[in-house]
Amino acid sequence: MRTVDLARWQFGITTVYHFLFVPLTIGLAFFVAILQTLAHRTGNDVYRRMTAFWGKLFLINFALGVVTGIVQEFQFGMNWSDYSRFVGDIFGAPLAVEGLLAFFLESTFLGLWIFGRDRLPDRLHLLSIWMVAIGTTTSAYFILAANSWMQHPVGYTVNPVTGRAEMHDFLAVLTNITALAAFPHTIFGSWLGAGMLVLGVSAWHLLRGNEVDLFRRSARIALVLAFPAAVGAALTGHFQAQIMSKQQPMKMAAAEALWKTEKPAAFSLFAVGDIRNGRNRFNLAIPRALSYLSTDSLDGEVKGVNDLQSQYEKTYGPGNYRPHVGLAYWSFRVMIGAGLLCIPLTGFGLLLLRRRRLEESRRFLKVILVVGMALPLLSNVAGWVFTEMARQPWVVFGLLRVEDAVSPSVSAAWVATTLAGFTLLYGVLAVVEGWLMLRYAKAGPAPEPEPGSYVESQLAPILAY
Repeated sequence: MRTVDLARWQFGITTVYHFLFVPLTIGLAFFVAILQTLAHRTGNDVYRRMTAFWGKLFLINFALGVVTGIVQEFQFGMNWSDYSRFVGDIFGAPLAVEGLLAFFLESTFLGLWIFGRDRLPDRLHLLSIWMVAIGTTTSAYFILAANSWMQHPVGYTVNPVTGRAEMHDFLAVLTNITALAAFPHTIFGSWLGAGMLVLGVSAWHLLRGNEVDLFRRSARIALVLAFPAAVGAALTGHFQAQIMSKQQPMKMAAAEALWKTEKPAAFSLFAVGDIRNGRNRFNLAIPRALSYLSTDSLDGEVKGVNDLQSQYEKTYGPGNYRPHVGLAYWSFRVMIGAGLLCIPLTGFGLLLLRRRRLEESRRFLKVILVVGMALPLLSNVAGWVFTEMARQPWVVFGLLRVEDAVSPSVSAAWVATTLAGFTLLYGVLAVVEGWLMLRYAKAGPAPEPEPGSYVESQLAPILAY
């Protein structure tokens, strides 16, 4: 394999692995903040115990997320130096703000939250966890702003002397319409992922009759969080798709295996493609649906892969501008399908909750335990695979191709060696993460408050580990 292929595999593996922790961390931060707010307002010790219990799982995800995220930063300089040289003035700015502002905000207040239970006034301690939640969300926005610039570059000029992209409008980068659309979609997805995790762990304990009152309350709050988050993710995803159709029409065409421009265009439910010849052997589709989803009109035009290929050759020069259509098509469907399944699942859970039959419905609890927790993670991962892979061959759309972004002085052998090393290391971390999550999730909350800082005493075993 070429150096660029190995570098793509390495960055893809580390990115997907890292993003397993990110949505759970963002969502759990808000969930824990809500629980501590309830504990503060009601004085109910059950909410206090819930705060400490779910705080354990939040801390595990936060720690693993930080470790795996740092590796990505180094890869920009090691494997993608030509990319960093070309866009460093722009791409580095939001990442620097994220590190200096958002990350330090969340990490500082996380320390105050862990060790300040009996050292800070209750309101200041409560403020600490809310600042952590705000910090994680702010961090997500700056990272999405950097990524969105790659999808839709704005606020820049290319210096004809140095051949580098230079930023002239930082506000334009931060208010990029692509980032403004991606941010709520990401946050809703994070809340959904955390809600389904809490619901799944609660289901496990309710099936065994453990701490029924505590986990009934956890499940109730999780359902109230997860259902609107699932609906919100679907609606914001629809808005994102419309923006994508305008900014990256090839990505939408690949997502639908739409080879020829259609007006109106049908939404494909299942297709068998002949990629080499640029056509479909079989395609089951809903007439006019793609036109409506892409343009809000039943008669809207949606451009096809073959026509866009010809157009891009005239605009950007000779080359293959088609992404991997099969991968784009199926990752798009996995993302949508897994996300949409969460709506009826959580809606039915709310119905059971309203009828006071949630803990009695063992079949529903088993479905949540076996399937429900996996759906948001599957949707999130498939969504990022689609977002990045379907942009090929561009690393910065319209400006820089992937093959021109790789480090020229790094050999394929070195990248292969580090790829093997990272894969092995991340495999070990996955085992550690799974073991910690399973151990503390199955153990449940402590039966009663312990001396000293309650939260600190609950988290001490993890910190010691």
